[in-house]
Amino acid sequence: MSELRMEKKRMRVADLGEECCVPDLLGEYVLQNHLEFHLSEDDEIYEGYGRRNNTYPYRQFNSYTRELKEKDVETAVLENQYLKAVFLPEYGGRLWELWDKTTGINLLYTNDVIRFSNLATRNAWFSGGVEWNLGIIGHTPLTTSPMYVAVTETETGAPVLRMYEYERIRKVPYQMDFWLEEEDRFLNCRMRIVNESEQVVPMYWWSNIAVPEYEDGCIVVPADKAFTNRDGDVIKVSIPMVDGIDVTDYKKIPFSVDYFFEIEEGKPKYIANLNKDGYGLLQRSTKRLRSRKLFSWGSCQASDHWQEFLTDKAGRYLEIQAGLAKTQYGCIPMAPHTAWEWLEQYGAVSLPKHVKEGSHEEREKTLTEILQKSKCPEQMEQLLKNTSSMAKQGAKLEMLGSEYGALAEGWKYSNHLEFVQRSESLKKWKQFFDTGILHQPSADKIPDQCMIDGENLEFLIGTLDRENKENWYAFYQAGLGCFQEEQYEKAKTFFCRSWELEESAWVCHGMASTCIMLKQDTEAVQWVLRGLKLENKNVSFLKEGLKLLHLCNANMEIIDFVEHQNPEIQKVGKLAFYYISALHRTGEDQKAYELLEKDGGLVIEDIREGEDSFAQLWGELYENLYGEKGEIPYRYDFKAF
Repeated sequence: MSELRMEKKRMRVADLGEECCVPDLLGEYVLQNHLEFHLSEDDEIYEGYGRRNNTYPYRQFNSYTRELKEKDVETAVLENQYLKAVFLPEYGGRLWELWDKTTGINLLYTNDVIRFSNLATRNAWFSGGVEWNLGIIGHTPLTTSPMYVAVTETETGAPVLRMYEYERIRKVPYQMDFWLEEEDRFLNCRMRIVNESEQVVPMYWWSNIAVPEYEDGCIVVPADKAFTNRDGDVIKVSIPMVDGIDVTDYKKIPFSVDYFFEIEEGKPKYIANLNKDGYGLLQRSTKRLRSRKLFSWGSCQASDHWQEFLTDKAGRYLEIQAGLAKTQYGCIPMAPHTAWEWLEQYGAVSLPKHVKEGSHEEREKTLTEILQKSKCPEQMEQLLKNTSSMAKQGAKLEMLGSEYGALAEGWKYSNHLEFVQRSESLKKWKQFFDTGILHQPSADKIPDQCMIDGENLEFLIGTLDRENKENWYAFYQAGLGCFQEEQYEKAKTFFCRSWELEESAWVCHGMASTCIMLKQDTEAVQWVLRGLKLENKNVSFLKEGLKLLHLCNANMEIIDFVEHQNPEIQKVGKLAFYYISALHRTGEDQKAYELLEKDGGLVIEDIREGEDSFAQLWGELYENLYGEKGEIPYRYDFKAF
């Protein structure tokens, strides 16, 4: 019989820290937002569709540390006689381990730690397992967040692990049902996204599968063409040979790169990672999950550094992925009142060693024929249909996720999902939407979550000359809503009125961000400094403040502020980086270099993926001081692209 059980797993985990005290307005650097496309008229990859500059109304996780501590982590375990699957419900529902019990081998790359780095849309991300990315381009806003967990069963009585949530940007509920029948050799993963609204929604889904980077390993995918990014230009290439390198032989790839494989319409949808003997993980799906991807960190110095930075001793990995769209360079339109469903399966595969050692074409032909002869694609499509009623049946709630789904009303296709409202904050927001009267918290306390966006902004504005005309918080929220709608002059007007009613650091942050968007840097600096006087202890606010000053080139202001802080604040990696950069910009290169190299070199806990400012700073300082270009030290080299 198959079994589902909840367990605690002892792990070494870094402290995620609290969410940032202000909403994400200016966002993090996203590579896909800065690309030029050089494709043909029939490629249809929705170039840039659904791009976002930030993750509003979410807040960043930017206060984590790299220190590891032993912790009991909640897990959900599905097991039968052939497979054991371990999930992390507290961390986006990630599939953390998948053991082939016939060989005793874990088919996934499982990190030996949970250590956060700045790779996700909300900053904090960790490597390992299978991550389920939904909503906007990049690692999902919910990747470090608890999911709702419930239990139901199949028609045969096999237990089903259901994890689900409500995604606040696209405003969609989504659920993931996992199960193993008694004789299953592949884990069943039944996915469902529902657009309950009356609007077309840009939608994104990529299952991000971390797998071991095997010596003499390779991937197998039924494609001979791929989309890729080269120096900011998106092009289409023939595979496996790209610039003289067989990219399916991933150890030979020199630099970090994505390959989005174009799978022909009639071919089965799959990707596999094989070791030197031809054994490894096979991921396959029904046809809606149409695309597959390879991401390799490459094998240069910066690539090696990233691989080391993300783990302790778990070794190297790569990512194979599966997505709804052809690439991650854009979302695809999801019609109103629509449910998208598909089935993914994960399990072991083995090809004869002589086939593994052959060409990409031989490996692909063999594995494709195996799947087609076994009628696997047809059987998966039928299983998806047969479990339709199961996906819409109720389930026993075991763990709670966020409350935001409880505020949504009038759902037609997702009312079998239970969302629980429990905080006083959201009860007050619900009262506002019912009555038009918004609560007014103390201005010196961190504001509660933002709930204002394009759908309800006009409703709030309509109350500002009636129920909320003296409410600083209502005007602050209106400013945030207008900022997100790119109505920056209106945002300034509302922020100013909020400031007149009650001075707050939160308004200062909103005003400074708005001024930067209006290219009013001098005024932005003034607002940042006001905010730092009001809120000068919260590290997340200090990071936001100095980030804005850095963008405005306000170097003397950065230097003055940091030099008046206590030693603990001065040691925070990102704050120290802004300070050292400001010293360099003002000509104090010797002092800047000494601080950068102090105690073995500066460590920035939340350095951004693809960011080369660290290496650039060291390079400029070294050249200015020694009159020659220096080789970037390993500890500062993160430019893997």
